[in-house]
Amino acid sequence: MKSFAAKTAATLLAVATLALAPHAADAKGCLKGAVVGGVAGHYAGRHGVLGAVAGCLYGRHHAKEQARQQQQEQQDQTPAGQGKI
Repeated sequence: MKSFAAKTAATLLAVATLALAPHAADAKGCLKGAVVGGVAGHYAGRHGVLGAVAGCLYGRHHAKEQARQQQQEQQDQTPAGQGKI
């Protein structure tokens, strides 16, 4: 049976690998989601790495949705005729 420290190290290694992937610009939200997912997966049945991966994916999705929503709000606030050319 692995120790808690070894499981934690493996989860953190997986999170770091995901965060430092070639598409680091798309990693916004990944770290927070991975940490939450990893902890939840660990306590839900020793699936910390799987939880970290799922959390990372969800975190990225959520961050993209927020960015899209902020962009839409900014466009809505731009007065008519004042937009970019």
